[in-house]
Amino acid sequence: MNQSPAIRYRFLKSVAEVPRDDWNACAGPQPFVRHEFLCALEESGSVGGTSGWYPEPLALYRGRELAALVPAYRKTHSYGEYVFDWAWARAYEAAGLPYYPKLVVAIPYTPVSGPRILCPEPCAPDIAHAAADALRAHAAATGASSVHWLFTDSALSETLSAAGLSRRTGLQFHWHNEGWPAFDDYLAALSAPKRKNIRRERRQVAQAGVRYTFYEGPTLRESLWDTFYDTYSATIAKYGAIAYLTRDFFSRIGAQVPGVVLLLGTIDATPVAGALFFRDQTTLYGRYWGGLAAIPGLHFETCYYQAIEYCLAHGLTRFEAGAQGEHKLSRGFLPRSTHSMHWLDHPQFQRAVDDFLTREHKGLEMVLNELNEHTPFRKP
Repeated sequence: MNQSPAIRYRFLKSVAEVPRDDWNACAGPQPFVRHEFLCALEESGSVGGTSGWYPEPLALYRGRELAALVPAYRKTHSYGEYVFDWAWARAYEAAGLPYYPKLVVAIPYTPVSGPRILCPEPCAPDIAHAAADALRAHAAATGASSVHWLFTDSALSETLSAAGLSRRTGLQFHWHNEGWPAFDDYLAALSAPKRKNIRRERRQVAQAGVRYTFYEGPTLRESLWDTFYDTYSATIAKYGAIAYLTRDFFSRIGAQVPGVVLLLGTIDATPVAGALFFRDQTTLYGRYWGGLAAIPGLHFETCYYQAIEYCLAHGLTRFEAGAQGEHKLSRGFLPRSTHSMHWLDHPQFQRAVDDFLTREHKGLEMVLNELNEHTPFRKP
């Protein structure tokens, strides 16, 4: 355990080294930073093993009291992060330098902004600076090229910027509930072409005979997870993607993680689609989906429109449907900036990355301005 006059810290080998109640007392309501979710990733083999994600969570103490926890991982590749640094890795390789391993502070396979320094009370600046210093020292001492904090919230981004890390801005599309009583009221707020297109897509799915059911809490039986995993695996295989999550992961989150929402679509009791969401008090998060039938509009109905109806019915104020996707704009999802913070141990490469990030940010600002000029909602 390392220590300074005020704050001590140590790196662990597993989230499970911290008792569940102690971890969750720091974590807050978002399901992805909770002990149950992170342990499900470890215990199911979705991280660790040969996954390229190796847990090294950071615990910080003020005196004898646990002051903060940081979900950190040692990475041997850049898959499953949704903040793309492959070009940086290639530049290191071209220079004859190793980019991997690197350290990331992130929720594996989860492009959702949220707390990255978990504190039982508002995170003090000295804790944040101590965490940043500890990770940089740990990287230098263990041969990691860099430290990357992914999908940080605005407050932490500002603090880490003051601590000397470089900011990278990204883009997602989020749906916001403006208090519409029902889906038709939401549609009425859209421009006529957008409204017409959504109605057409929904009609195609309904005419195909697809019926949807949401499952939550103790109703999440193993047979339901079998059905969902079939849809998830089929879609992963169809697009040649990587199945990061094991079948056992879904059983574990169904039994342990609060806020799991499973949606299944069937035709005459035959499964044709599924989507997995998580929720907290204010927000629905769309994470994984799968389809088994070539039905026009099936993806949009399963992943977006059913979820919007769920938010309206349950009084949730925001729906985050995942990374990227400008096609979401025409369906009522508006652009929002995301942030990540980066430190590279090599000064020359750090300067090159800073120059790249400056140019990238200017380009993204132009994209954001253009997207905001093409809002799908009716003009006042």
